[in-house]
Amino acid sequence: MSEMMWQTERNKMCAERHELSVERLNQIMIEEGIAKPYVVYFQEMAAFLLELEAVRIKIADGSWDNLELQEMKELNTLLYSDVLPVKYEKSYANPAFAVQELGETFGQLLSMLYAELRSGIAYAFENRKDYLTILNELLIEVYTCFEEEVPEFKTVKEIIYWYASDYCDVFLADRIEEQLIPELSIATEWIMEADLDDERYLYRFGEYITENEIGTARHLANLSDEVLQKMADVYTEGYRIGFINTGKDLSKKAVVDLRYCLGFERVVKIAIENFRKMGLEPAIYRAASSVITRKEQFKIGYYGAIANPQYDYDHRSDQALFMDKRYVERKLDILKNTYEKNKDQAALMGGPAVMEIFGEKPFSPDSKQENLTYDEAQRELTLLYTSKSGQLTNQYIKGEERSFTIVAYPIPEIGEQYKEIFDEVIKINTLDANLYEKVQQTMIDALDQGEAVRILGKGENKTDLTVQLYKLNDPEKETIFENCVADVNIPVGEVFTSPVLEGTNGTLHVSKVFLEGLQYCNLEIQFKDGMIESYTCSNFEDEEENKKYIYDNILHNHPTLPIGEFAIGTNTTAYVAGKKYNIEDKMPILIAEKTGPHFAVGDTCYSWSEDIKVYNPNGKEIVARDNSVSILRKEDIEKAYYQCHTDITIPYEELEEISVLTKDGKNIILLKDGRFVLPGTEVLNKPLDEYNGQ
Repeated sequence: MSEMMWQTERNKMCAERHELSVERLNQIMIEEGIAKPYVVYFQEMAAFLLELEAVRIKIADGSWDNLELQEMKELNTLLYSDVLPVKYEKSYANPAFAVQELGETFGQLLSMLYAELRSGIAYAFENRKDYLTILNELLIEVYTCFEEEVPEFKTVKEIIYWYASDYCDVFLADRIEEQLIPELSIATEWIMEADLDDERYLYRFGEYITENEIGTARHLANLSDEVLQKMADVYTEGYRIGFINTGKDLSKKAVVDLRYCLGFERVVKIAIENFRKMGLEPAIYRAASSVITRKEQFKIGYYGAIANPQYDYDHRSDQALFMDKRYVERKLDILKNTYEKNKDQAALMGGPAVMEIFGEKPFSPDSKQENLTYDEAQRELTLLYTSKSGQLTNQYIKGEERSFTIVAYPIPEIGEQYKEIFDEVIKINTLDANLYEKVQQTMIDALDQGEAVRILGKGENKTDLTVQLYKLNDPEKETIFENCVADVNIPVGEVFTSPVLEGTNGTLHVSKVFLEGLQYCNLEIQFKDGMIESYTCSNFEDEEENKKYIYDNILHNHPTLPIGEFAIGTNTTAYVAGKKYNIEDKMPILIAEKTGPHFAVGDTCYSWSEDIKVYNPNGKEIVARDNSVSILRKEDIEKAYYQCHTDITIPYEELEEISVLTKDGKNIILLKDGRFVLPGTEVLNKPLDEYNGQ
């Protein structure tokens, strides 16, 4: 059954409930019998849901397609206006304002409720009458509590709890199936059938649309068919080659998890056709918006502009209002049951193909005491859920059978030289892999002689880190580092390994880095035997806030993490592009990690696939796949994986030296003062020389 037929049946089943809920919302708009200041809040919430209903009707009866472009723009702005920076300070979506206006008792809860109601924007554009009915009834139930007198907090909190618990088997189960079953991907139909010359198509998705999405679509419209095909081919071939290089059978797969950002539909459309030639149908699903299904502020799926990153950050821990052990266990049961129901389909999933964007203004959030936060017991529960859900996913979509690919392109916000930067990134993403393979093998040959690698910072950079290396048993057949030549991880340009934790000690420091949408200033991490011992940054005046920022967003609530990867980036062309266009702080980690040594904290780079043999182009097996944490999977899998892997790069200009320490006391220098000095690697300095000579 197609997504449209499936949704039509659901809409019929809830038609009467939906009509009654809309009628009650209209009544709330004119009633004033509840205590102030709550009456204003509930009327605003009712008005918002009624606006969504008006949109849904336009989608359902086809009148949306007849709107002029300007009408679509105005409606898009209206739906997102309350969280845009210009209005956010006085929006109930802002926990600080909600607490100020509604009091400490209900301010956080009602702000969280508004954030949940805002998930209805997506449901309106997908004509999900069933989902909208659930939201309508949630608001009505909370409103009813306030009709006689101000209720006890516990009463309203329980309503939110049972909403999340009761509808988990709807929202979460649907979410998993959308990720597995291409027939449920309404976005695929939109992309393949849209008139991409008519900018109105962008507004059909219901995501927030800015000049970034419009400018991207316009820029792609001006590119030749040849260039568009080249972009799509790099993306899809990286995916295909990833299976070949890891010895996995692509012919067993029938689905690709396609994720991208709006504006790139011309490339995505070609990519879909490429994947279909490989026997793969795309599952294209929207980034989750409900508190039940989203993962903090992170976007997984397709999405448009982020209307206000502070809003997303403020609501990243909204589950703290109701999370308990019973709720987490229920989510895990639903996850398992849904996968079991769809186990044959899950086995056909090949893994994600991701097209990222970069160029946004770096974001460093404000810390607000009014935001909901997890207590220690809830932090433990989030770790439990992350671990168990990861295990379930791997049970049904086996890590040793799946692969991925990821590529990134800039958006217009990156600056006036957007078009030049875009062309430069196409060049970076299609560099000569054969050249890099040869040069990187020279570097690996030197690294394979070592017991450890020492990395020293330069000037104000405090890095002084010794990374212990795996001991080779048969150097003729084995190697420590992988020669990365742009298959799954585009662009080309790194050699990497899973370090030995014991003996990996010292300080990692970087003056400024942009990780998963957040900026860190003077990030400093201390390692002892490969595990994070302490950490800090200078984002906030209060040291505890700095530590909490890192704990929440890099350690992801874990008390410590291992160093899961050490790599040396070799893509000096990308490095020079960052310097030339002054966009170093806007480069995505995907490209930035190729512009210097980088260190990942969390799982190994071979996470869930450590037992799969992997070989370099020269035929040597890469044997450094495990560490003393990941190997624990053979005893207790819950101790082996953290479900996170965050790369942190030191740029060349902050480097004094990278050297290989051998067992016989030699010191093989790879980089000195930010330049490659190992014989056979000097060609990597050519982009640096050309840039410095300008």
